[in-house]
Amino acid sequence: MIEPTIRQKIDSWLAGNYDEQTKSEINGLLERNEHESLSDAFYKDLEFGTGGLRGIMGAGSNRMNRYTLGMATQGLCNYLKQNFPNEQIKVAIAHDCRNNSDLFARIAAEIFSANGIKVYLFSELRPTPELSFAIRHLGCQSGVVVTASHNPREYNGYKVYWNDGAQVTAPHDKNIIAEVNRITSIDDVKFEPNPANIQLIDKEIDEAYMEQVLGLSISKDAIKRQHDLKIVYSSIHGTGITLVPEVLKRLGFTNVHVVEKQATPDGNFPTVVYPNPEEKEAMTLSLKKAAEVDADIVFATDPDSDRVGIAVKNLEGEFVLLNGNQTGALLINYLLQVWQKAGKLTGKEFIVKTIVTTDLIKDIADSYNVKMYETLTGFKYIAEKIREVEGKEIYIGGGEESYGYMIGDFVRDKDGISACALIAEMAAVAKDNGQSLFEMMITMYEKYNFYKEELVSFTKKGQRGAEEIQQMMADMRSNPPQSIAGSKVVEVSDYKLSTRKNLVTGEESKLDLESSNVLQYMTEDGSKVSARPSGTEPKIKFYISVNEPLHSKEEYDAVEKKLDQKIEQILVDLKLK
Repeated sequence: MIEPTIRQKIDSWLAGNYDEQTKSEINGLLERNEHESLSDAFYKDLEFGTGGLRGIMGAGSNRMNRYTLGMATQGLCNYLKQNFPNEQIKVAIAHDCRNNSDLFARIAAEIFSANGIKVYLFSELRPTPELSFAIRHLGCQSGVVVTASHNPREYNGYKVYWNDGAQVTAPHDKNIIAEVNRITSIDDVKFEPNPANIQLIDKEIDEAYMEQVLGLSISKDAIKRQHDLKIVYSSIHGTGITLVPEVLKRLGFTNVHVVEKQATPDGNFPTVVYPNPEEKEAMTLSLKKAAEVDADIVFATDPDSDRVGIAVKNLEGEFVLLNGNQTGALLINYLLQVWQKAGKLTGKEFIVKTIVTTDLIKDIADSYNVKMYETLTGFKYIAEKIREVEGKEIYIGGGEESYGYMIGDFVRDKDGISACALIAEMAAVAKDNGQSLFEMMITMYEKYNFYKEELVSFTKKGQRGAEEIQQMMADMRSNPPQSIAGSKVVEVSDYKLSTRKNLVTGEESKLDLESSNVLQYMTEDGSKVSARPSGTEPKIKFYISVNEPLHSKEEYDAVEKKLDQKIEQILVDLKLK
């Protein structure tokens, strides 16, 4: 049975000025009595989360389609006109490889143009970080990229950026939604384009962006000596193919092997189940190619190329995937080393990480006396921190555990293109010093402690799933654990209430971050557990971090086993297994 309020919304779509294909899709679901699908499609409106507008494609207010995208775009147009009166407003638009991405980008461009807004539209698919760069490069007040990042093929999305090239944060995100909610009918959306307001862009932005990426390189001599470093790269059918091979070539790498079966952009992602470099399955073809050519390092970027996963050889010569925490810590460690060596550390520099990213990064920053800021999950918060201290402090780099890194501030979002460039350079430096990247990581652990992290996710789809996730968080707040894996819980941080409580002293302090539904437990032995509902997927995520001293390379396996056992016990204690 469909709830009356949901049925009312369905009827309004069937009676409204929607196209026949949309109405036919809704009627088909009604005829087949697919009430659960209809309820999920209409029980709410798509909202901006940590990644903007994102959802399954199809008919309905909770689906990604020309109408939900149209209302969001019209709301954004109205908001831009309020914020930039008497100005020629300009926006940049890009899209990824997904089904309908080019169509949605064109529809958005047409709506902007109909509202008298100048549009710079990429003529073909381009990486998300290039869109972020283009906004500032072209002096735009806003920008949009049509992508659902690494979500399954049935998803698409719409990320909104502000004039600093960062995704919108408060109050803009909420205010844009308020403007969208003031649109009571799709008849309020100006779908008829003004072609004179749309300008296609491509190569000139590519060149300007790549110049900035290449400018990040510090160890040019090591690259010259190790130019034949064997690199395998896969774009997983996404946008990375447009820039990553060219950037690596211009850096000086001469032995790059592209995974051809995944080089053609394709929104059906025919060679993978899930186009996410975090998933081992998505790296299968890359690892096969790496074995064939005896590669030194493997890269794979997600469909919109803002994230990158890597694989390296372990001490036994077998390829292993590094997680986002390991790669992020390696990058920060490398950047601070080369900045110090180049005499670039002046005391004004800083790095940024999110609250669920490894604390190893803080240990590294502390050892170089470089300031580290922590933010909520999402690169819009990292960009916000850069904006706050711009002109007073110098940003080096930062990232988050979900394979996202941002080096330099010419892009204000995670950037898989520049990350590939710097990771390749880092691998060349390691090889120049007689090390593999894996051995470079072990050296880092010997200095700072062997940190190991694990992410456990539970998918809860639809309205019922959302309610289950809310209940799980409520239960953890009302019944926090006293100890985890035999170690006493000594601190609880509740980012929703913006409080941190020391359970030993009873002292409470205020968290200087925007409210967010995250809980974090710290134990006496330095372990950390964070619980967080995803802002872009129907999931609740648990982030586990443990650490132990590592005295030598020979101890690596034994210490890793000990850390694995500790993680296993934490999962059992928290009933996550």
